[in-house]
Amino acid sequence: MTVAEKASAARSASRVMASLSVERKNHALGLIAAALRGRRAEIESANRADREAAAREALAEPLAKRLTFEGEKLDQAAIGVESVAALEDPVGRTLGARELDEGLELFRVTVPIGVVGMVFESRPDALVQIASLCLKSGNAVLLKGGTEARNTNRVLYTVISDAARTAELPDGWIALLESRDDVREMLVQSDSIDLIIPRGSNEFVQSVMRQTTIPVLGHADGICHVYVDSDADSALAVPVVVDAKTQYPAVCNALETLLVHIDVAALLLPAIAEAMPAVKLRACPRALALLPGAVEATEADWRAEYLDLVLAVRVVDSADEAIAHINRYGSHHTDAIVTADRARALEFMQRVDSASVMWNCSTRFADGYRYGLGAEVGIATGKIHARGPVGLEGLVTYQWRLFGSGQVVAHYSGSAGRLFTHRVISEDR
Repeated sequence: MTVAEKASAARSASRVMASLSVERKNHALGLIAAALRGRRAEIESANRADREAAAREALAEPLAKRLTFEGEKLDQAAIGVESVAALEDPVGRTLGARELDEGLELFRVTVPIGVVGMVFESRPDALVQIASLCLKSGNAVLLKGGTEARNTNRVLYTVISDAARTAELPDGWIALLESRDDVREMLVQSDSIDLIIPRGSNEFVQSVMRQTTIPVLGHADGICHVYVDSDADSALAVPVVVDAKTQYPAVCNALETLLVHIDVAALLLPAIAEAMPAVKLRACPRALALLPGAVEATEADWRAEYLDLVLAVRVVDSADEAIAHINRYGSHHTDAIVTADRARALEFMQRVDSASVMWNCSTRFADGYRYGLGAEVGIATGKIHARGPVGLEGLVTYQWRLFGSGQVVAHYSGSAGRLFTHRVISEDR
């Protein structure tokens, strides 16, 4: 099938998906989780082939790390599908209700977006997360994963499609794309696709936005900061910084720039460096004096998403200076403050223009699963219509439903016309 044919089939399937009961959707998700476990050997064999090819082609280390999909990662993927099944159905929820007049009632109700086109990086677990979230939210989805994960993605698509077919989901609700030409063709299917979600480099995301008239949701960079304030407890600050940088450095919510108040820099910077000796430091002149093993940072380092064991470090004179730095150089993804002062933390959260802001904890918590969303299709750093980890709520929109009993607009026209009551009513009618 061509991409246009797959998109058209997805549009047709989406109309059936929108009306599926939550029981039927959850049954399908349960079958998918069971199939992931039952076909483990097949999945892991395909993943080994991808990793061997990546090694031969000297794939960049951050991408290579994301490519692995076996053992615990596969177990977690199956658990993630089950966690999505356990979530409340996002479709059919009444967001508001109002009486316009007696016998004329208006409801705002959640409905699926329709067809989602998803382009993502080398992580095969992303395919599982995206498919399960789209299924639960009643959407059809076209998936284009990284070519470096082609074998794994093919098997995962087959496993999910087979399970969904057993659950009698409509044919075409999920489709796999594989080439760059497929992406280009997908971006012009505005009659069939409602939303594009790209996950990749800044250059790639910007390229997608330029090539399509379809709405795009996503983020370009993950330039995340931790600011350690003047009254921060070192016993708390050091583990937070170390986790944010080293727990998994190849992801978008990992720490890239550390900002430390001048009053605690002499104490904290050597302790932080000692706690993560594998991390290469790029430091401003004042930080450099405290970090003998560092090299001097350039302007480019403040805008860098390393996705590796590299960290930019800057000493600042105040929280105001830290906030200004973050708003200038950050990517509006995730930023954290470490401080004992609640008022300062709240001010930081109000003034830092990012999708997720944190107090006394690691930036690595910015994740759909950790937020209790079951999983995520990606992180959105814009402000419309979803922001931060995009889970089920980010994959639905709403529909106005007006229930009448013969009313016509003419009855409400002119000086003698009826008046609207516009009275808020119970949402569960």
